[in-house]
Order: sequence, then structure tokens, then C-alpha cells
Amino acid sequence: MNHNARPQMRIVRIYSAAGRTKLNRWMAGAMGGGGLRVRTLVGRGGLALVGLALALPVLAVLGSWLAFDESAALVLRHQAATVLPEYALQTLALAFGVGVGVIALGAATAATVTLADFPGRRSFEWALLLPLAMPAYVLAYAWTDALQFASPLQTALRELLGRRGALWPDVRNAASAAVLFVLCLYPYVYLLARAALGERAVQLMEAARLLGAPLRRRVLAVALPMARPALAAGGALALMEVLADYGVGSYFGLATFSTGIYKAWLVMNDRVAALQLASLLLVLVAALLLAEHGARRQLRYSGSKSGPQHASDARPLQLRGAAAVAAWLLCALPVLLGFVLPVAWLMWLLWQEARASEFGLPLARFAQWGWASFRLAALAALLATALALALAFVLRRGRGWWLRVTARVLSLGYAMPGAVVGIGVLVPFAWVQQRWPTAGLSALATGTVFGIMYAYLVRFCAVALQSVEAGYARIPPSVDETALLLGTGPARVFGRLHLPLLRRSVLAALLLVFVDVMKELPATLLLRPFGSDTLAVVAYNFARDERLAEAALPSLAIVGVGLIPVLLLSRAMRAPT
Repeated sequence: MNHNARPQMRIVRIYSAAGRTKLNRWMAGAMGGGGLRVRTLVGRGGLALVGLALALPVLAVLGSWLAFDESAALVLRHQAATVLPEYALQTLALAFGVGVGVIALGAATAATVTLADFPGRRSFEWALLLPLAMPAYVLAYAWTDALQFASPLQTALRELLGRRGALWPDVRNAASAAVLFVLCLYPYVYLLARAALGERAVQLMEAARLLGAPLRRRVLAVALPMARPALAAGGALALMEVLADYGVGSYFGLATFSTGIYKAWLVMNDRVAALQLASLLLVLVAALLLAEHGARRQLRYSGSKSGPQHASDARPLQLRGAAAVAAWLLCALPVLLGFVLPVAWLMWLLWQEARASEFGLPLARFAQWGWASFRLAALAALLATALALALAFVLRRGRGWWLRVTARVLSLGYAMPGAVVGIGVLVPFAWVQQRWPTAGLSALATGTVFGIMYAYLVRFCAVALQSVEAGYARIPPSVDETALLLGTGPARVFGRLHLPLLRRSVLAALLLVFVDVMKELPATLLLRPFGSDTLAVVAYNFARDERLAEAALPSLAIVGVGLIPVLLLSRAMRAPT
């Protein structure tokens, strides 16, 4: 060994020993009997209590079966003999149709833009994400008005063809609802399938071509097996959105679990029937969530990126002539039908309403609706992100198994339909009110900001937590260890070190929760504060009353807000890695 290196090694040993001493002292102060330990335990206990409170709606819905008595059995038998078969059949049929449609359309568009090259391919890579900004109920309003018997479109076609009867049947049915859901939900499958195919699909397709495999076999035997976990995960996400829907089902008059829950609670005033339907819907969602988690576990190991030396050798398949036209139409039709034409029709309705109205557009009322939506969405985004930051920081330090359980329970919230969340929030307060009538706690659940914030946190806290945890995954643990070796406390590590590095993740969490709350309809209908209707509720009420021209303005505002994360996502996908 070189003698000149010995003093340097000795210095390293000295500094390492000093560092270990500082770290041991910090750990002793944190875990000892001092005030820091008390504050840490109180903070972790508070987070666990908050997580338990957010899990209470799920527990309330599932716990309703513990009080199953003769009257509850009578209600269940009555539902099983009357409405339950129709709810189950129509919900499952709608889910099956949407599942097949989104997987087929999402896989086809993802394979086309990933494995083939044709005119407009670069534009379609991000344009195919645009229907994500269109809520299903807004799409239903636009297409129902455009295709109805008295619409300018059908009137002009009847005059052109010389016909008097309707050119097509009423679109308010289950089949049309399935088509609309496919048009606005296929981007879930498109995103995951495109990411899976972009790993190694082009290179493996080229290798299969060199081995003499025809195009059909290359697609069926190479590309699709690689994307199978992504297709399953994207399809499960889309189906959870279908099960959670209330706007389309109510507007089209469908007999689904979600519409049945509202009818049982608000129309029939039957709490037991609503709880039974909500628990059955929750079981369906839980099964889909397990399937989606299993697909994602397979997705992690479906492939790895190849090296740059191989990426430059393989090129997408060049399409020309009829094949290029077919690829262009395949990618253009979902964008046109799911975003461009509905937005154009809503803008035309808005223009017609402005011309026909003597007093112009109701901009003053629109400002009130917009302010109510903005206020609720901003407050929910701040609260959800703050809770996610606190929970993610404690989880990063690896303490408290109950906090890990709390985080997993919170992740179930986003999979819960808004109808189930609304019923789950109301039930505990109603139970307390029955036991202690003078407590007055039921007034906190309905018609107050507290009740709607509670529902929003249950529903969307998982979105913020996922974004913050993704940001923490990019910060190596050695950064924390270095700061602790220098004697920095946990609070300062979080405020001076973590927050600047998590800036983008925090902004993403705020934005995602904000947009989700702006579009949320079912829970808002049940729990919104009196006199403060949101844009989603106003658009739904106008459409329900057949005042679709007046629903155009709030609908366009919702779509405009939903465009923000879609554009950021498309920008991130186009950024070089």
C-alpha cells in the first residue's frame, strides 16, 4: 500500500467516526425520553387519527352489514326481487362494453403511433390525450343536443334528404352511453400501452421482421403480449370511472348502482337500501382495484429500455398510401368525436345563447359559480397536499407501521365512487345524531364546507399522496443522512431541503386535486354548501332541465380547467428522457 495514502485514510476514519457519533446523538435525542420524542409521537399519532377519519366512510359503508337485522333483510329481499337485478345487469353490461371498447381503441391508437410512422404522427401523440379533459357528462350533454330530433344538424339532413321522420333513434340509452365512455376514457389505456410499447417493442418488431415474421404475426405475437399488463391496468382504471359515474347514468335514465344509490337516499329516503347498494358497488370497485394492482406489478417487469446503440438501429414501420390514410383516420376520429366536435358544438350553443338572450350571457351568475368552484377546489387541493406532505415525510423516515397502513387505506379513496363517498360521509353523522339528538353533529355533514371538504379529502387525498411519494422517490436517502450528520433537525430537513426539491411534485399534486374537484359531481350534489353551486352542479342542473344552451358556459369552463394537466402531461411525454 502507498504510504502517502495512509494519512488520508486516517482522516477518513476520524471524520466517519465523528459522523457516526453525531448521528447516534441525533437518534438518541429523537428516540429518547425528551420533548422531541413526545412531539414526534404526537405528530405521528395525529396523522394516524386523520387517516382513520378519512377511512371512516369506507368503514361506515362496510360496517352497515354488522347491524343487519330483520328490517334490513326485508329491504334486501325487496331489492333483490325488484331493482337489484336490473342495476347489476345494466352496470355489468355497461362495464363490459366500455372495457372492450377502451382496450381495443387504446391499444390500436397506442400501437399505431408507437410502431408506425405516417403523416401527422407527432401531432397525434399528444392530441390523443385531449379527451381526458372532457368529463363524460359534458360529452353526453354535447352529443345529446347535437343529435336530437330538433337539432340544426338533423334538421338540415332531413331537409337535404327529403325525410320527415327521425334519422336515428334517441341517443339516451346504454349503448350510446358506452360509446361516450369509450371516447373519453380510452386515453387511460393509450397512455399505459404507449409507455409499454415504447420500451422495446420497436426493436423486437424489427428483430422479428429480420427473422421473416409477417406484420400480422409481429403485432399479435410480439407487440400485444408486451402491452397486455398495460391494457389490463388501463382498462381497470377506465372501468372504475364507469362505476363511479352518476352524471351520464342519471341524464340518460340508466338503472346503474350509482343512480340507484341516489334514488334510494334522496327520492325514497331509505338509508338501509342506499347502504346496501353502496356496499355492493364498493365490492365491485375493490375487485377492479385488485386487478389493476396485479396488472401494474406485471407491468413493472414487462421490459426494460434498451441501450442507445439499439434504439438508433430500429425505426417505426413507414406507412404510405391507403395504410397511412387508415392510420390517420384511426387516430383522428377519437380526437374529433371525443373532444374537437363536442367543444365546437358547445361553443356554437354558447354563441346562440348570447345572440338569443336579451340580457346577454349570465356573466355575473357565472362568476359566482366559478368562484364557488375555485374556492372549494383550491381549499381541497391545499388540505390534501399538506396532508400528503406530512404523511410522505413520516413514511420516508420509516417509522410507524400504522402510518403505512394509513397510507394504503388512503389510496383506496380515489377508487371509491363519489356516491359511496357521499353516503359514507353522511352515515356516521346520522348515527351520532340518532344516539345524541342534541349534539347537532349532523348539521356539519350536509350544507357546510366541512362536509364537502371531508368528502373531497376522502376522495382525492390519494392523488396528492401519489404525486408527493413519486417526488420523494427521486430524492436519494443519502441527502437526508448528510443533513443529519451536519446536525440538522427533521423540521429543518423538511423545510429547507425537501420542499425545494419537491417543488414540482407539490405543484403537480395541487393541480391534479384542483382539477379533480372542479369536475366532481356525485359527492358535490349530496354535500355542497347551500347557495354555492359549483360549475359541475350547475351544468348538470341545466342539462337535466333540457337547458343545454345554458349548460354550455359552465361545461366549457370545466373542459378548459381539465386541459391544464392534459397539456402538461403531453409536454412531459414529448420531453427527451
